[in-house]
Amino acid sequence: MVANEVDRRFSVAPMLDWTDRHCRTFHRKMSKHAVLYTEMITTGAILFGRGDYLHFNQHEGPVALQLGGSDPEALAKCAKLAGERGYDEINLNVGCPSDRVQNGRFGACLMAEPELVAQCVAAMKSEVSIPVTVKTRIGIDEQDSYEFLCALIEASHKVGCDDFIIHARKAWLNGLSPKENREVPPLDYPRVYQLKKDYPQLDLSINGGVKTIEESLAHLAHIDGVMIGREAYSNPFMLNEVDEKIYGEVANTQTRHDVVRAMYDYIEEEMRLGANFWHIARHMLGIFQGQPGARGFRRHLSENGHGKQADLSVMDKALSFVPE
Repeated sequence: MVANEVDRRFSVAPMLDWTDRHCRTFHRKMSKHAVLYTEMITTGAILFGRGDYLHFNQHEGPVALQLGGSDPEALAKCAKLAGERGYDEINLNVGCPSDRVQNGRFGACLMAEPELVAQCVAAMKSEVSIPVTVKTRIGIDEQDSYEFLCALIEASHKVGCDDFIIHARKAWLNGLSPKENREVPPLDYPRVYQLKKDYPQLDLSINGGVKTIEESLAHLAHIDGVMIGREAYSNPFMLNEVDEKIYGEVANTQTRHDVVRAMYDYIEEEMRLGANFWHIARHMLGIFQGQPGARGFRRHLSENGHGKQADLSVMDKALSFVPE
């Protein structure tokens, strides 16, 4: 890898309200190579919001910032700030279908404006040396032809964007909730594979419906990278296999209990700085998915992890429900 190049063979998707810095710290305990994305953060929040929306810990890297916005100047300012903070990549959201995003004229509705997307990409690239990437759907509403998708890709490629993440499902901007948009209409993996055949010079990752490392490897026979979303959150221990099976590293031998305990120092330090125990622990509920005692672990953590007095003793007790 050359400087500032990100190996996107495997990544965890940006997920609103989920992939915060605590979640990314937890995921990093299981894979040192997977690229981790922030939640989508709007330019307005970064430039005008109260609080430091760009804060992350260096141990989370490689980490990419996903931006939501459609004003090239504002996106450029945010990209510059992110570059100064040490992010490894800036990603533009051209895929989120929620009403809130549409009202701000960004997300999936931007697919209808490929030249504007290109202007946004060019503005960000002018401010940073790190990769600027685009995450998009394969279409929106009735605009779902292959040519429509190619127009978006070509416009951004002309201004120097070589890296795209393709959610292999079109977005319905009216009549479906964001949750429904994750499940209908059907996935179209062959369309993304075709894109790679027609634009071999581009680095293309596929997203949508991927649930296992085995499925990831099957996709990697056709495409450069795989991005996993909800499954990495609900069944996080799958990440323990990523470095071995995707990146060819020595196998991780740590157990689920080891991963949980590896978080203890981080939890203690964050709580010392004022963090709430539950804000970290909630991301760990799925670590024992499919294992004996998993329900007891989740129940104890969920019922006792919220109070101001909650601390690592709650986690210790929750662990006692799961045999080592």
